Amino acid sequence: MNKIYYFDHAATTAVDEEVLKAMLPYFSYSYGNPSSAYTIGRKNKMAIDLARQKVANSINANQKEIYFTGCGSESDNLALKGVTFASNKKARHIITTKIEHHAILNTCKTLEEMGVEVTYLNVDREGKISLQELENAIRESTILISVMTANNEIGTIQPIKKIGEIAKSHKVLFHTDAVQAIGNMKIDVDEMNIDLLAMSAHKFYGPKGVGALYVRNGVEFKEIQDGGHQEKGKRAGTENVAGIVGMGKAIEKAYINIDEYNKKMIELREYCIEKLQSNISNLKINGSRDDRLPGNINISFLGKESIELLLKLDERGICTSAGSACNSDSTSPSHVLMAIGLTDEEAEGTLRITLGKENTKEDIDYLISSIMEII
Repeated sequence: MNKIYYFDHAATTAVDEEVLKAMLPYFSYSYGNPSSAYTIGRKNKMAIDLARQKVANSINANQKEIYFTGCGSESDNLALKGVTFASNKKARHIITTKIEHHAILNTCKTLEEMGVEVTYLNVDREGKISLQELENAIRESTILISVMTANNEIGTIQPIKKIGEIAKSHKVLFHTDAVQAIGNMKIDVDEMNIDLLAMSAHKFYGPKGVGALYVRNGVEFKEIQDGGHQEKGKRAGTENVAGIVGMGKAIEKAYINIDEYNKKMIELREYCIEKLQSNISNLKINGSRDDRLPGNINISFLGKESIELLLKLDERGICTSAGSACNSDSTSPSHVLMAIGLTDEEAEGTLRITLGKENTKEDIDYLISSIMEII
């Protein structure tokens, strides 16, 4: 099999070998239902609790504040709908941004259909919100602010700590979609005044099909799924033990080596950008150059179509994307790129290159030479 040059780590990552090894027993002989009273069930409950502690440790939370879900989208849904349904205010208002993942935007749309008012904040050309606009948008009826930590397309990191301070000063809950951020940057929920946080294991070399939601102790939220008593009555359904164990192992590994990992990603990112800029004309780097995820490069090739670039790169064994993998079937320009002021032409010629631990400078050289040949 020919080598695959994978540059789409924002879409998903390969399961780490140590993570897979940790998971394997729970597919076979450690198969007990964690809600069972007998030994193999109780042992699996203990394995879940250990993974819960590892997730909590990674964001400086308490083990009891972590709820396992099926993915980041479910975590976002549970956060927004759970807080809304638990609110006793007659008029309810949520503040979010125009560049959120569709797990947030479509949840807000559903809540609007139920009578909830939603304010969508603008962003500047780097993809950052205005803190003044945020503060001006807060009302008496505001129950929640939801701003993603780092954007999944352009990699821009928001001033999360300052947003948390504003939310706290107005006694409004603050939720952040940290699906792209966890495993790529350090987050302290206490220091950043975060009340709810969503994450997904497959973004940091864990398995697909498992996520988590952090909810600060004392925050009222209601379950959105009826069923059993699992996850302290907030998320019904028999737990995905293997997935949860894998998530715990993956997040533990990610944060042991995060400084070294980020240093490598930044070096590769800057190497790639420099090579692109020095070899190809008529291109534009999108998003913040300073406040950016270490491995994210979002670039517009003027006069080109991203779908043609993607297909020709794929013929060379290269995997990249035109934006969010969750929206790959859409023919409309990216809502994120539109929000930061790109023209239709610029948006249509945009590639997202996201780096990971297996990438090398030699891989990047092959990517750049392939792009040059295609263009």
